[in-house]
Amino acid sequence: MQSTLAPTQAIMDEETWELRLYVAGQTVKSVTALANLKKYCEAYLQGRYRLEVIDLLEHPQLAEGDQILAIPTLVRKVPSPIRKIIGDLSNQERVLVGLDIRPAGPK
Repeated sequence: MQSTLAPTQAIMDEETWELRLYVAGQTVKSVTALANLKKYCEAYLQGRYRLEVIDLLEHPQLAEGDQILAIPTLVRKVPSPIRKIIGDLSNQERVLVGLDIRPAGPK
């Protein structure tokens, strides 16, 4: 009978995650990254995340704040520390590890 949560799991369960996805227009990579991110968030952070999509073609000045050098780039603002993942987010394992999301075990 396993009912204990790891400390990071307990924090994950309480905190609202703040994510920003930087894109440049509706490119294939940008659309794919957004679709993948929404899928992961619904699977692992349902109801506990806030997602902001920033199109750098419309707001190029916003790239400087998070030091965006490539797109698409996902930035995890909260929980800290800030983490970044570049690319279309198609590798689920890489995204989960990069964001430090640990899937909940069987209940």
